[in-house]
Amino acid sequence: MEKYIIAVYSNPTEGNEDAYNQWYSDTHLAEVLQVPGFVAAQRFRVDADQAPEPTKHKYLAIYEIEADESMDVLQVLGQASAEGKIGSSDTLDLTDISTTIYKPMTRRVLA
Repeated sequence: MEKYIIAVYSNPTEGNEDAYNQWYSDTHLAEVLQVPGFVAAQRFRVDADQAPEPTKHKYLAIYEIEADESMDVLQVLGQASAEGKIGSSDTLDLTDISTTIYKPMTRRVLA
């Protein structure tokens, strides 16, 4: 079985940041983690001190998956979504979301 990281870059819809963060953290992550192959998730926000200019996406969700093929898990995710097992929210700006799948190139190195 291979390990992958899925990075999801997103923003809330205008004026809905608190509701977006509550939905994403308290509902969405748990729903996605019910999909076979998803083993962990964590959310991040841009550190205000990281750069003088704003970035395109303020929020990042990292999902860890284990599967023979990454696209297999994404198909199951899409099916779960189509079946209503994973909801959406009007607080998520769907016009400006980006998803990228990464496959490890090296072993994990610890300090």
